[in-house]
Amino acid sequence: MAIAIDTKKNQTIVVVDDDLDIQDLISAYFKPKGFQVICFSDAESALKESLSAGNKWDVLLADLNLPLMSGIEFTVAIKKLLPNLPIVLITTSKSAEIAIEAIQKGAYDFIVKPIHFPQLQVSVERALHINHLNQDIGELRERVKLSGRVQNKIIGRSPRFVETLEIAKRVAKSTANILITGESGTGKEVFAKFIHEESNCAKGPFVAINCSAIPENLLESELFGHAKGAFTGAYDKKMGLFEEAQDGTLFLDEIGDLSLSLQAKLLRVLQERKIKRVGENQQRAINCRIISATHKELSTEIREGRFREDLYFRLNVIPITIPPLRERQEDLILLAESFLRKFSLENSSLARTFSKETLKFILENPWRGNVRELENTIERAVVLSTESEICLDNLLPFSRDLWPHAEEKTENQKQNTFTLCYEKQLPELDEVITKYIEFAVQKNGGARDKTAKEIGIDRKTLYKRLLPTSPSPEI
Repeated sequence: MAIAIDTKKNQTIVVVDDDLDIQDLISAYFKPKGFQVICFSDAESALKESLSAGNKWDVLLADLNLPLMSGIEFTVAIKKLLPNLPIVLITTSKSAEIAIEAIQKGAYDFIVKPIHFPQLQVSVERALHINHLNQDIGELRERVKLSGRVQNKIIGRSPRFVETLEIAKRVAKSTANILITGESGTGKEVFAKFIHEESNCAKGPFVAINCSAIPENLLESELFGHAKGAFTGAYDKKMGLFEEAQDGTLFLDEIGDLSLSLQAKLLRVLQERKIKRVGENQQRAINCRIISATHKELSTEIREGRFREDLYFRLNVIPITIPPLRERQEDLILLAESFLRKFSLENSSLARTFSKETLKFILENPWRGNVRELENTIERAVVLSTESEICLDNLLPFSRDLWPHAEEKTENQKQNTFTLCYEKQLPELDEVITKYIEFAVQKNGGARDKTAKEIGIDRKTLYKRLLPTSPSPEI
């Protein structure tokens, strides 16, 4: 039974035979079936061409009795150049034993003249199947090499994103606390893992907690641990995440949702580098790098009394702001193709490419959920696709709910953002100035000195505008 092989990729069969009639017969048989057929009359020409085009070849059919070079010599030579290329040898019944020897040298299979084309097709399709498996195995090996490293590789080439990544690389070796800001789904935890892997504590653990996902009465125990009997249900003592992250990195995601009482306790830990488990008086020394993240504007949270200013300055020694996906237009296709490869491999899917309409859709939509939304959309499309190409219909059933007019520019996109925000009531001038400064700081990735210089104010004024309820820090 023949193995079903997708020929929409226009797979390439290479024929090496000095018999022009054989070349014509093979070409006439496979071309109508959707294959591209390339023919050579001698081994030397095929070897020479393989140096530049060999990675595009899918299967090779070669006569065992070639002029100037034997089929076995050719098999050995081509295998050195293209070790994963499957080779099917064409031989006479008298040379079958030699063909078996060639298989021991790396050929995949052989057929005997006169060629029985249905048999040849089965052999070719099996060889193509082996070639696909080899490609998948190669990808798996690359992923295994990256085990222990950040699984979600940081992908991007847009200027703002590259600048943000360079900042992360520069500060990774330091011991300073880092605050990562950005919209939901931009990849704040991926950046935190990257910083950890590039830091001097990479051999230690990376421990992450989402501060908004755990009830306040349990979060203190999760962070600091508890003694046996400290509260109802504490049947045994428990080590907290600060201790688990010893000599490594503790990532506090959504730090902006931490209650004021826990903020005070966290501030003390950061100052003293010691923790006390709930229900204990014993202090325990901790040694871990603190990376925090939030999608909230902490300067606003401070002004409105929901976040401590002193904790903010402790956490925000080095600020890193990740730009939203809508400001990373150059990265959209890179990310989409990366997710396509990842999920095709994980789900043994035929999906390998995007249609032109799909690429246009990816580029023109806002991706309000950022990288997370794009990743989830591609995963669903891959899982449900039955073809090698992801078509627009694979994406739209999920996207129409979010973007009813996905293929059209929305009215909001055409209007001035400032007008939309204040069309009912004009803001006070002081508010506009503050918003402008916050925008400028965010645009510069949190670089306040650079921002102050660019917009023409001194640093003290900038700090006062960002935190108007607090005294300006000493510069």
